[in-house]
Amino acid sequence: MPDPTLQSAIDGEDLAEVGTRERLLVAAGEVFAANGYHNTTIRDICTRAGANVAAVNYHFQGKEGLYAAVVEYAHSCAMQQSPRANEPAAPATDQLRWFIRNMMHRLLDEGRPAWHAKLMAREMIDPTVALDRLVSISIRPQFEALARIVDELLGGGADPVLVRRTANSVLGQCLLHRHCRPVLDRLFPEASYSPAEVAALADHITSFSLGAIAGIAALASTNQPGAAAGTSGLDRRT
Repeated sequence: MPDPTLQSAIDGEDLAEVGTRERLLVAAGEVFAANGYHNTTIRDICTRAGANVAAVNYHFQGKEGLYAAVVEYAHSCAMQQSPRANEPAAPATDQLRWFIRNMMHRLLDEGRPAWHAKLMAREMIDPTVALDRLVSISIRPQFEALARIVDELLGGGADPVLVRRTANSVLGQCLLHRHCRPVLDRLFPEASYSPAEVAALADHITSFSLGAIAGIAALASTNQPGAAAGTSGLDRRT
């Protein structure tokens, strides 16, 4: 039988109605998040899911395939939490605002199972080939969308490295509140991440970023030192 705590019995559904594949995904996510990839066994996962060991090979072609599917599942759950789809025809300022609001909502959504964030944090610290695929199919397209917005805000045709650095600066402001949360909680114990506060943070990051981008664009237009990125070509390193 499946572990009775299995993601609160798959969020309240009757476990008898939940397929083996979904039970394996959730059980694997919880165990991988708690123990890491290398310290997790197929038997641990199947015991928690109430599934036969052979089911992992049947559905995922082994432990590595299961882990990759779990990482993609956790990421896709986050992506589905976007409060509003971006509108490519909207002004760049509005596109940036919604990009940041969506990202902050996904990063700080308290309604998702805790193992999602913990698993992704482990993957950032000790990356596997699963991250390569995730970057290829999801993260890179998101970054390229942000880069197009930033380039438009910079006046169009900006140096690609300047665009990359500016986009990374926007992302860094958002990611601070996810990856540095334990430090921020200790620095500011009175602060909260309520929906209203997350929205206010998103608006602040947007205003700050728009001001900074306007300043960078002004410097670039006058060819002042420091305005140019210094090299050509999109440097994909972080």
